[in-house]
Amino acid sequence: MLQVDLTDDPIDVSLVLSRVASERAGANVLFTGTTRQETDGLRTDWLEYDAYEPLARKELVRLHEQAVVRFQIIKCSIVHRLGKVSVGEVSVAVAVAAIHRAEAFASASWLMERIKADVPVWKRQVNESEAFWVHPEKSDTLTRSSGKCSREPFDELS
Repeated sequence: MLQVDLTDDPIDVSLVLSRVASERAGANVLFTGTTRQETDGLRTDWLEYDAYEPLARKELVRLHEQAVVRFQIIKCSIVHRLGKVSVGEVSVAVAVAAIHRAEAFASASWLMERIKADVPVWKRQVNESEAFWVHPEKSDTLTRSSGKCSREPFDELS
């Protein structure tokens, strides 16, 4: 069963996990990525996510299909937040049901790596003194953009 979503609303992790329930599954794994308060010594007040939604959805579907074949999972649910995500809130949730735990853990980990690398969702870190884009290829290492810093969403793109 295919379940992928991009949403501006808070992610209901119980719902994400319930979507993969199956009597065939011996293992269910739920991964949630949350907005942390500090990264590389820099405070975060919130994150902002933006996406090219048609392509992002298409890529999420492609990754889901690949995970089913590669790991022989039974069900998968992927939800990614867009917009402002405060500290402590869930930014992304991946739930997987598989016959065995090894495939469930491996597929959830693989999916998260591929989501960060392949899905056109962009993350901007905001604090009281600056706002800058975070590049996933730097593996959570921050890369700051030049120019003015603002707390207004995406004003640097205007």
